[in-house]
Amino acid sequence: MGPVIGDDGVARCPWAGGPGVMRDYHDQEWGLPVRGEAAHLERLTLEAFQSGLSWSTILNKRPAFREVFHDFDAERVAAFTEADQARLMAEPRIVRNRAKIAAAVTNARATVALRDAEGLEALVAAHAPDVPPAPATTEEQTTTSPESLALSKALKKRGFVFVGPTTMYALMEAIGVFDPHLVGCHRRGATR
Repeated sequence: MGPVIGDDGVARCPWAGGPGVMRDYHDQEWGLPVRGEAAHLERLTLEAFQSGLSWSTILNKRPAFREVFHDFDAERVAAFTEADQARLMAEPRIVRNRAKIAAAVTNARATVALRDAEGLEALVAAHAPDVPPAPATTEEQTTTSPESLALSKALKKRGFVFVGPTTMYALMEAIGVFDPHLVGCHRRGATR
C-alpha cells in the first residue's frame, strides 16, 4: 500500500491517514531530526516502552513519561533508586513494566557514561545509512537494517538494554536519522 489521501486531501503514510494523535505525530514530528542528549534519551526510552504496544498508547502517555522521568535528564534518571522505580510501578499514567522502567534507568546511566566518549547523539548519528531507504509502498518498508543492527550492538556494548535492531530502526526513523516517509507522502523530503 502506498500513501493514502486523508479527509483533508493530503497524502500520508497509511498509518497516519486519519485525524488524531498519530496523524499529528506523523505531520509534526516523525522523521524530523532531534537535537540534544535529553531528546535522544527520551526517544530511545519511549521506543523501548512501546515494544509490544501501540505507538498511540505511548504518545497519549508521553506527557506523564516526561514528568516522571524529569524530561529525560540523564543525570536525574541515572540517580533513580529502587524506591523511585517502585514509585513508577505504581504510576497509572505511564506503562508500568518493571523491566522497561529498570531499562530506562540503566540507559540513563549508560548515557551519562557515554559523555566521556562521543555521546549518545553522535553515536546514533554515526549509524546513518549511506543510502537512505526510499520505499514507495508499505511492502517495501523494512523493520531492521544493517545500520540498526550495528547501532544495537554498539549500544549494548556500552551498557544499554532494550535496544534491539528493530527498536533501533524505529528510533532512527523517529528522529530523522533518515527520511522514513513513503515516496508520495507529503512529508517525504521535508524532514531535513
